[in-house]
Amino acid sequence: MVRGRNRRQQEISAAFDNFCAAVGRALGAADGVQDTADQARAAALVELWLREAGLSAARSDPALSRLLTPGHRRLGDLVARLAAEEDAVLGRWLATGPRRLDEIVAEAAPGSAGRPAAEWLGQFGKAEAVGAVPELWRIGTGRVGGSGDPFDVAVPLLDEGHLQIDADPDRRAEAEALVESLLLRVLSYFRPGLVAVHVWDTNQLAGALPGLYPLTRTDLVTVHHPGRLGALLEQLSDRIRRIHSRLLVDGHPSLKALGATTGVRHDPWIIAVLMGDHQALPDEEYAQLQRIARGGPACGVHLVLVDVPTRATAGTETISLRGGTTRTSMTGPHVSVQLDPPLDPREVTAACQAISEEHETWRLRVSTFRDLLPAEWGKERSHAGLRAPIGFADVLPVDLVLGDASPHALIGGPSGTGKTNLLLTMIGSLAARYDPDELEFYLLDFKEGVSFAQFAPGRKDRTWLPHARLIGVNINTDREFGLALLQFLADEMRRRAEAAKAHEVTKLEELRDADPEGRWPRIVAVIDEFQYLFNERDAVTRTALQLLEDVARRGRSQGIHLVLASQDVSGIEAFWGRSAIFEQFVLRIALPRARKVLAEMNDVALDLPRWHAVINHESGIRPANEIARIPDATGKGSIDEVQRKLHAAYASGRPEPRLFDGSRAPRVADLLAGLPEGPVPHALVGQFIDVAGTPAAVPLPDAPGRNLGVMGVDPRDALRVLGAAATAALRGHAPGALDLVIAPLVDAAGGAASLVARSAEAAGHVPEIVELGGVAERITKLAEEVTARQQGGERRATLVVLYGADSADAVLGRGGVDALQRVVRFGPEVGVHVFGWWRSVARLRNLLTINAGPDDLGAWVALDVQGSDLGSLAPTYGVDWSSRPGRGLFFDRSQHSEPHVVIVPGEVEA
Repeated sequence: MVRGRNRRQQEISAAFDNFCAAVGRALGAADGVQDTADQARAAALVELWLREAGLSAARSDPALSRLLTPGHRRLGDLVARLAAEEDAVLGRWLATGPRRLDEIVAEAAPGSAGRPAAEWLGQFGKAEAVGAVPELWRIGTGRVGGSGDPFDVAVPLLDEGHLQIDADPDRRAEAEALVESLLLRVLSYFRPGLVAVHVWDTNQLAGALPGLYPLTRTDLVTVHHPGRLGALLEQLSDRIRRIHSRLLVDGHPSLKALGATTGVRHDPWIIAVLMGDHQALPDEEYAQLQRIARGGPACGVHLVLVDVPTRATAGTETISLRGGTTRTSMTGPHVSVQLDPPLDPREVTAACQAISEEHETWRLRVSTFRDLLPAEWGKERSHAGLRAPIGFADVLPVDLVLGDASPHALIGGPSGTGKTNLLLTMIGSLAARYDPDELEFYLLDFKEGVSFAQFAPGRKDRTWLPHARLIGVNINTDREFGLALLQFLADEMRRRAEAAKAHEVTKLEELRDADPEGRWPRIVAVIDEFQYLFNERDAVTRTALQLLEDVARRGRSQGIHLVLASQDVSGIEAFWGRSAIFEQFVLRIALPRARKVLAEMNDVALDLPRWHAVINHESGIRPANEIARIPDATGKGSIDEVQRKLHAAYASGRPEPRLFDGSRAPRVADLLAGLPEGPVPHALVGQFIDVAGTPAAVPLPDAPGRNLGVMGVDPRDALRVLGAAATAALRGHAPGALDLVIAPLVDAAGGAASLVARSAEAAGHVPEIVELGGVAERITKLAEEVTARQQGGERRATLVVLYGADSADAVLGRGGVDALQRVVRFGPEVGVHVFGWWRSVARLRNLLTINAGPDDLGAWVALDVQGSDLGSLAPTYGVDWSSRPGRGLFFDRSQHSEPHVVIVPGEVEA
């Protein structure tokens, strides 16, 4: 039994041993398969890596070179196979690749951008900034694998990105020679002035690249102090901000795109060369540099960094000068680059002198007004704003921009510094770019001049500016006209706001899209010597301030822009303590010696030469200054030629601009044409000082009080008002339907009375002239007629015109005065109206007592009288009126709540 048990145990043990052996054999086979798979996977990864990195590049690593040989026991076959494949591919590429790369570089790098230095060094460029800007700039030649023909190697720069160079200390001279050669290629390609270079070197007080120093005398190259990197970076940042806020405000992503649209380069390129020493920049300067790197290319600001450690941004190409090899990010790790040899220092100096002299020639060239005009006229759209060049900075145009960011402009400059010329330049440049449906002008000149009168038809030149809707000249004594313009702008602003609200939009740009059939041009209101509007402490100033503040604050959203010009804005007392108004005038233009136009510490204008101006689109702060030379717009063939060309293109079917000339009296015939039509006749007394040139008239229905009194000592204006009033009343009746009684009671009225009599005869009426001796009898008879008509007698329109009515006091007597009072009080309701000129306000008041009252004189015009004398005739005491030639104060109780200033009409034409 024991033997059986032992045998059983032996069998089990043997079986277990067999099982273990079988398991061992199985696990061994599995390990072999796994090892084979791992080796295959490793080989595949190595092959993939070698194909991606390149066998030649991998062999350049000393740690790997001994493994990547054809005789290696594990990688030998793979290396041999890859080497054979590389040789085959390289052979095929070398047959055509270098030649094709040379063709690509030649096409993308024309002229000095790609040709050998011997073909361009010493010459100045002539290419303009808009057009074929080179996409690449040559730096040397390259070879693949150290064999085959060399091919040109070039890098992008302008309008593309930045360049970062990293060099060993012993190769720093090569890096500087590379930068010098690259910059000279750029400067020798473009016309001098289109590219400016800034150089900063952390280790050299005078800066690097001494061969370029001849260019510093014309500001093509600026060398910055080693300790002032922050100032340079701030300057570049300000430039980028200015371009974004002033130029790239209408949807253009870059200056390149804007130039392609407008055909003009609006700002020169800036290349900032920063020479470091491999030491990290301070955090603040590093962050500033990164911001410039991101935003610079769109604004024409490009960086060339030499040994400045920084994180590469998109669009930055790199060149590495390490060890004995030169690599670039453009060509990759497989191409060995041979930089072009350094330029001969003497040739560099000569080339820079030639460029500098050519630049000086361009700077001395007088850019003309014609150079501001576009190639195609009237093609710009004013949806987002208005932009036009008004001057030149190094013969590049400097733009004026009116839009959401800079809605209004403030211009300052003493007399004789070219303020009028600047305004004419602005008007002509804008008008040439925008048609009259895109832009309208409202032009006022308060000084005694006719600068803007040329834009209206004249006796010799019948052309006019189609963009001009209102022109006001010689209005230094007519402050009410400036007030009328502001009121018109405020009304137009509200009209546009209501239309925008109806279309559920808020801005003019959106309104024009929502209402494409509507006409919504941008409005530019130019007021020269605007300080005259606020000279007095009176109601005109108070109202004008309110309107100006309203239009300045809300006008931008409705496309209404103000341009205010003055000799000195600091002395306008009305604006003291109201800085919020001027804060809306973001665009500031300072002419030589202008004060208080720019910001407090910005005194650049004090040293400006004549015909220059500081253009500042950021409320006058110093970093936003642009100094521009303003061309002459007053000479023959400048603004006059623009007007003739625009008149020929747009005048047909458009109304002429309204001309308000404060030195001229309006023609009676023109005013009569503007009187309302209807059965009720009107007495014309002048013209309101408003935008429309509305006739001032008194309606003459058969109603109490419909009489007219004219008050003033000087007969000239009084006779004109009375003559115009009588002439208008005559024409308001059918021929023969009016009885006209004319009483010239003073010698000065004889001629005027004769004119009215002839006008009556021409209109089919029979005038009756009564001399001083017969006036008492005739007035008494009129009073009897009035009484008879009141009792139901026949009514017939009757007009009594008394010239020098106060002269009749001596001959009327008590009975005659009573009769005149009765005619004045009861006559109008039965068709008898009295027009009288009184030389004395006191005598007129005496007439309107006892049997008559002030209400019986329903309308009056005060001429050379004082406002204090009019208290009893006006609706309120204390009338604010100071007489001035050719102007009167008009009040009609049936129409007005307060008196209005009117312009005395011209003489009645026979």
